[in-house]
Amino acid sequence: KNFGYKEVTLLGENVNSYGKDLKDGTTFAKLLDEVAKINIPRVRFLTSHPWDFTSDIIDVIAKHDNIMKYIHLPVQSGSDEILHLMGRRYTSKQYKELVDLIRSKIPGVAISTDIIVGFPNETYEQFLDTVKMVEYVKYESAFTFIYSPRNGTPAAKMVDNVTNKEKSQRFQELVKALEKTISPSSEKMVGNVYDVLVETVSEKDKTMMSGYTETNKLVHFKGDPSLIGEIVKVKINESHTYSLIGELVDER
Repeated sequence: KNFGYKEVTLLGENVNSYGKDLKDGTTFAKLLDEVAKINIPRVRFLTSHPWDFTSDIIDVIAKHDNIMKYIHLPVQSGSDEILHLMGRRYTSKQYKELVDLIRSKIPGVAISTDIIVGFPNETYEQFLDTVKMVEYVKYESAFTFIYSPRNGTPAAKMVDNVTNKEKSQRFQELVKALEKTISPSSEKMVGNVYDVLVETVSEKDKTMMSGYTETNKLVHFKGDPSLIGEIVKVKINESHTYSLIGELVDER
């Protein structure tokens, strides 16, 4: 039974390491497969660590229509030296190979990421490796952060020679690089109709409803609060890069 739920999100700090401690053959791929079989219209999961993103997970996503073709895959940096300092157990090459495998097996998949700019002692050249990664992957969306020390982490003890001004400049440069791929991906949606799960009344305009497409694009459209919790068809009329404006399609 799915009890009428329209969407479920499997959530974990590293969700795809699920089952490792059980030592009985349980894997995240098997869990995802079982959840999809419940036939909830939308299944999502966060957050994935590239190190544990196995090909069997990709196969399960590709197999089920109700697993959203949206993958949040935090890269953090495109520089191997910085990745090593961060304790990330993959190289930029391995990350790219994973992205290539995902895109080859799941046509139309949307990939988002997390990126940290200005990690202690990051050189400008190392930062440019991150920009190159952004250009290679062509993310549909990204959460970007300027590094700030967190107590108890090894990085908090590092002497940092990157000035706040440099961090801010790099951050702005990164945002521009991201927009070069995010803007076209949003523009391509204009004129097309998408399924949108209605979540709330828009904060900026109480006559507008807000919801998300299967690839996690935010859509605003004129509608009634009674639609909250429903999946409706919306035609996209405008792209504002990070959100879209649309209109309800009358299905009668």
